[in-house]
Amino acid sequence: MGFNENLREYARVIASLGVNATPDRYVLLRCPIEAAELGRLVAEECYKLGAIDVIMQWNDERSARIRLDNAAKEQFETVPEWRAESQNYYARKGCVAISIVAEDPDIFAGADSEKLMASALAGKKAFEEFYRIMDEGNLRWTVVAYPNEAWAKKVFPNDTPANAVKKLWAAIFKTVRIGRGDTVKKWWRHDRMLKRRARALNREKFVSLRYKNSLGTDFTVGLVEGHIWKGGSEKCVAGKVYFPNMPTEEIFTMPHCEKAEGRVYSSMPLSYQGELIDKFYVEFKDGKVVSHGAEVGLRALDRLLNTDEGSRRLGEVALIPYDSPISNLGILFYNTLFDENASCHLALGECYPDTVKGGEKMSKETLRAKGGNNDSANHVDFMIGTADMEIIGIKADGTEVKVFENGNFVI
Repeated sequence: MGFNENLREYARVIASLGVNATPDRYVLLRCPIEAAELGRLVAEECYKLGAIDVIMQWNDERSARIRLDNAAKEQFETVPEWRAESQNYYARKGCVAISIVAEDPDIFAGADSEKLMASALAGKKAFEEFYRIMDEGNLRWTVVAYPNEAWAKKVFPNDTPANAVKKLWAAIFKTVRIGRGDTVKKWWRHDRMLKRRARALNREKFVSLRYKNSLGTDFTVGLVEGHIWKGGSEKCVAGKVYFPNMPTEEIFTMPHCEKAEGRVYSSMPLSYQGELIDKFYVEFKDGKVVSHGAEVGLRALDRLLNTDEGSRRLGEVALIPYDSPISNLGILFYNTLFDENASCHLALGECYPDTVKGGEKMSKETLRAKGGNNDSANHVDFMIGTADMEIIGIKADGTEVKVFENGNFVI
C-alpha cells in the first residue's frame, strides 16, 4: 500500500481496535496540531463505527513551551474548571479516549522545573474523576503516535528532515503491523501470543522477581499478592475489547510498592516532560528510591522523583524479550510508547488497579494496604532490559524459576 492507504488503515485500526468505537459512545480525541491529518481520519472512522460524537482537543507543544517560559508559576498551580470539566464530563457520559502523541523529546529542556512539577500536580487533581473512571474499567482508551520533524530528526539525525519523517513513518507502520497482509488478523494473532505468555506467568504465582545484568542491575522486587499478569488487549466493564497502547509488546503486573531492594540501571534514554534523562540509576530500599544519579538529565530525574511520595515507588513491572519486533528494528525512538515495548521496564508512580484480583473495585485505602502504589501524579516507564538480562521468579516456598535468560523468556 502507498502512504495514504497506510495512513487510512492506521486511522481505521485506531478507531476499531484501539478504542473499539461503538454507537453508544462519545470519542474524546486529543490531537497535536501537526497530526491534524491523522486526527481527521480517525474522527471519520469513529463516525463510521457509529460514535455519538467526536470531540477534538487540539494541543501544541510549541505554544506550551512559550507559556512555560512566560506565564507566572501560579498559572500552573491550578487547571481552569472549564478545562477539567470538558474532560471529566465526557468520562461521566461514557466516552472512549484516543491520544495521538507527536512529541519533540527536547521541547521542554531547560524549562522551569517548578512550573512543570506544579502543572503535573494540578493535572492529577483536576482530572481525578476522569482517571478514576478509567481505572474502574469504564473507559476504553488508546495511545498512538504521529511523527513530527523534531522527533524524526532526533531519531535519524543524519537524514534530511523529509527523509527522517519518512523513515519514522515506515517504522511506526511496521510496529503497528500495517503493511502486507490483514492488519486486524495480525493484531489478533499477536494478542493470542501475549495472552499465552501472561497465562504462563500467572500459573507460577511468584512473590518476587530478581534481576541481574552487566550494566550493574542487581535488584529484587516483590509482587502484590493476587497480582495478575496482563498483556495485549483489555476488556472494559461493558465487555468490549480494546488495545490501550499501539504498539504493544509487554506483559505487565503490579509490584508491591514497599518491597523493592537494590540498584537498577537504565538501558535507554527516558524522555520525561520534554527533557531527556540518560545513563541513570535508581536505588531502592523498602520499596522507595533512596538514591539516584544520571549522566544526562539529572535535574529532570530529580523533578520526577520529587513530584510526590508515590513517584519514588514502583507502580508497574513489565517484561519484554530482547528478541522482539521493536527491539529488532534497532531504532532508539526517544519515545516511551515505542522504547518501553522494546525493553523490560519498570514504572515509577501509580499502579494499574486491574493488575491485582478485584483491584478495580477496591477503595484506595484497600489497594494501598495490599501494596498498590495508588497516589501519585506520575506513571513513568523507564527501560532496563538488555541482551544479557537474567530474571529469576521466586515462589512463596523459596523455589526459584528462571524467567529470562540472555534477555529473553525461557519460562
